[in-house]
Amino acid sequence: MNDVVAASGGALRSGQVAHEAGVNIQTLRYYERRGLLPEPDRSPGGHRLYGGEAVTTLRIIKAAQRLGFTLDEVAELLEAGRHRHGRPVPGLQERAAAKLAEVDARIADLTTIRTALVTAVAAGCDDLTECATSSCCPIPFTDLAEENRHAGPCC
Repeated sequence: MNDVVAASGGALRSGQVAHEAGVNIQTLRYYERRGLLPEPDRSPGGHRLYGGEAVTTLRIIKAAQRLGFTLDEVAELLEAGRHRHGRPVPGLQERAAAKLAEVDARIADLTTIRTALVTAVAAGCDDLTECATSSCCPIPFTDLAEENRHAGPCC
């Protein structure tokens, strides 16, 4: 990337930024509209001109998304980071810990689902309705329904 920035006099056009960050131009513009990226300067011809930090910011956004953070959460983290003045970002530890708890809960749910599906495949279950009404069905329909009921409303 440094060669691209140096060759362009320190400013990158949209296509260069998108390419360097591994996103498409529509993603770049969307993040700009959402306020995740500051509005870039414009060339005399009206082209968007970004600094090299835009590539870093895009990479941070994509990495945070891969870690399970929503764009709203990423925006909050970026905003906090912009105002830290060399100090650690307050709340990052708490947000990462909360995200970890969410991931652990999803893993537990997926483990339960996987166990039920393995059981269904091993038992040769082929008709969901018949299986659910059979007393000898190995799938824990009642238990799974109870877990969902205790989880509270979905909306």
